Amino acid sequence: MTVHDLNQLLLVCSLVLLIAVAAVRISSRSGLPSLLVYLAIGVLMGQDGIGGIHFDNAELTQVIGYAALVVILAEGGLGTKWKEIKPALPAASALALGGVAVSVGVTAAAAHYLVGLEWRQALIIGAVVSSTDAAAVFSVLRRIPLPARVTGTLEAESGFNDAPVVILVVSFSTAGPVEHWYVLLGEIALELAIGAAIGLAVGWLGAWGLRHVALPASGLYPIAVVAIAVTAYAAGALAHGSGFLAVYLAAMVMGNARLPHWPATRGFAEGLGWIAQIGMFVLLGLLVTPHELYDDIWPALVIGLVLTMVARPLSVVLCLVPFRVPWPEQALMSWAGLRGAVPIILATIPMVNGVDASRRIFNIVFVLVVVYTLVQGPTLPWLARTLRLGDGSEASDLGIESAPLERLRGHLLSVAIPDGSKMHGVEVSELRLPAGAAVTLVVRDEESFVPLPSTVLRRGDELLVVATDPVRDAAERRLRAVGQGGKLAGWLGTGGEDSGRR
Repeated sequence: MTVHDLNQLLLVCSLVLLIAVAAVRISSRSGLPSLLVYLAIGVLMGQDGIGGIHFDNAELTQVIGYAALVVILAEGGLGTKWKEIKPALPAASALALGGVAVSVGVTAAAAHYLVGLEWRQALIIGAVVSSTDAAAVFSVLRRIPLPARVTGTLEAESGFNDAPVVILVVSFSTAGPVEHWYVLLGEIALELAIGAAIGLAVGWLGAWGLRHVALPASGLYPIAVVAIAVTAYAAGALAHGSGFLAVYLAAMVMGNARLPHWPATRGFAEGLGWIAQIGMFVLLGLLVTPHELYDDIWPALVIGLVLTMVARPLSVVLCLVPFRVPWPEQALMSWAGLRGAVPIILATIPMVNGVDASRRIFNIVFVLVVVYTLVQGPTLPWLARTLRLGDGSEASDLGIESAPLERLRGHLLSVAIPDGSKMHGVEVSELRLPAGAAVTLVVRDEESFVPLPSTVLRRGDELLVVATDPVRDAAERRLRAVGQGGKLAGWLGTGGEDSGRR
């Protein structure tokens, strides 16, 4: 490749990124998941579109897709709140295991008896489309004010169910007879256990290290967090465990560890997540050949209808019976089983392994994902309102960034008071911060001043709080408690422990 070729490649890539970023505006205003916009860009650049690019390397697509999925899962884990996901873990685990089994069985039967596919092809499709997509779930659900139990269950399910589905797809795509079901169950359980153990260990060690080692530049913290998450994936995969589960859990542990410079880290991870989504979806759009899709539209619609209206609701109902989840929440979870890039990426596995009719499997999955994402994504807010599951009363969380002062054994906490925070209207003295912590500066309307104990805080204010090392965590807990429960937080049982002065 010459320098001229490199310049042209960089120009094309930058233009694609700019177009994709502009397309986010379209998807956010229309309610469409962004994956559809990015897929459309890839299709338009392909051999049947205006770009005329011929691309058919399924193996390269699979490798890049896996790498992008690692970044997306890491970003999702960093944004997952433990307090929301903890009560939902049993239900999410049941959906990620039992729900996948039910969906595979029902969808494969429909593909065999209604569409006429051979059993191996039907099982592959059933396994491929049984995985909910983390990118689609994260991007859609975090724009809808749903109860924490619903959001936590769906996000955890999307992070957990990739591992069993990958094992099933690889097993069904391997030449020779399919292994006995109990062998597959054993492999799934073992890989999940190994991946979970490695992910939790790497996440804990990474969080401990970042909180006790002062890096020379704040910009290194985001890079270190992402590197630790990717390390968890690599270690889990090399240990023959679930690398996807490992990276999700490691990122979730670090995301709830109150790391230094957290807002910057979160923004960096979100930016990487967007780049990964854009690159992955555009590449998948390039891989598809639109003129080959016509014969597979009807089979895709039939299989997708059974998956959406029968398999997914049945798996939700059966798996959530022990948890006594209300029917409205079950209905929303049934409709919110979004498919996205993960099924399309998994559909490249039979193509790489040379399975008969693998191109048709890919086309069916592609059409199914596009059509039913187009139907489900925009209608989720309407369904949530119809079922009266909107939860807009929860106070906004505070954005707090910490800068360690190693020599002084102290910390600077930068606190932003967002709209909806119950810290609005609270006097500085009413924060009741622990001894060793104090509000030293307030920035309001682009002007800064040193507050008095009687200074009333307002939404939009930015506070600079100085805390000694022993009370740093207690000060942050107190600030978050007041942000969520107001000046009486702690006394009314809101926001956790009240460690302030009396």
